[in-house]
Parts: sequence; C-alpha cells; structure tokens
Amino acid sequence: MQAQQIYKHGILILSSILMLSLAGCQTIPKNALKLTPESLEKRSLQTRQYEGIAETDLLAASAGVIQDLGFNIDESETKLGVIVASKERDATEAGQVAVAVFVALLGGGNMAIDKNQKLRVSLIIRPSHENDDKKHLVRVTFQRIIWNTRGQVSRTEGLDKPELYQEFFDRLSKAVFLEGHKI
Repeated sequence: MQAQQIYKHGILILSSILMLSLAGCQTIPKNALKLTPESLEKRSLQTRQYEGIAETDLLAASAGVIQDLGFNIDESETKLGVIVASKERDATEAGQVAVAVFVALLGGGNMAIDKNQKLRVSLIIRPSHENDDKKHLVRVTFQRIIWNTRGQVSRTEGLDKPELYQEFFDRLSKAVFLEGHKI
C-alpha cells in the first residue's frame, strides 16, 4: 500500500516537472509588446488630460456623461478610477436582410443575420505623471459585440470614430467645468 502511494507521488512529481519544463520552452515574440503607430494614434484619440479637479469629482462627471449618453453603469471602482457601462441596441442592417431574403428565395436556406448588439464603454482615470493630485488622464474606449439571429456572437469590434471620442470629451469638459464649480 505504501509503495503504491510513493509510486503515485513520484509520478505526480515527475509529470509536474515535465509540464513546467515544457512551459518554459515558450518564448514571447520580440515585437509582441511593441506599440505600433496605430496603437499610439488610438491612445491619443482616447485620452485627455484634465487639470484643476479632484479625481473623485472627475469620476462623478465622467459617470454623468456616460449616463447622459444612454449607458447603464455595470461596474465602477472609485479607488481605481474605473467605470464600465453598456447599452443594448438593435443591430439589424437592411443590406443583410435583403441578402438573406435573396439567398432564401434561391433555395439557400435560412441565413443568420445580425440581430442585437451591446455597446460598451470603459473609462479609466489615472493621475498624471506630474505628482499633482489635480491633474489626471482620462482614457475611454468604446466597443460593440454583435449577436446574430442564431444567438452567436458574429463580431466584436472597437469603435474608433474620432467624432465619437470628440463628442464624449466635449461633454466631459463641460461636465468637469460644472463639477469643478459645483454648479
């Protein structure tokens, strides 16, 4: 009985060592963590600096803007300066419906088309590098997840339209002014 336990224990140790040694063989490609010019451009589109307002007030102003845009706040962590919100919308596109009808008429069967989408916004506030508790960077990203008529995710994508971010930050600047002056 004891020899059998020692054998099982030895096999367990050897298999663990083998797995760890195989996992150590994986390497990260040299450019895996290198930022591309496109990612730096996106970051500048998604980030603004605000001065003269406390982080809690900036977070409150941001939450207000997000809600004014029709989003429901799903998660927030004030200590970390994070807000995640979403809203659901119809994703039906007339072009997809027309193609599906055409395919069905030709005997191609029932084609899945986009049906619902969830728009998500993620916002992070962090202190500026200048060690000033009244200077903060706000980064916001917008994404959408689209489900088809079969209930499957048909696509996920980041929304990178400059007008979307410009509108958000224009609204946030006004809200920061009002929050900063307690209006």
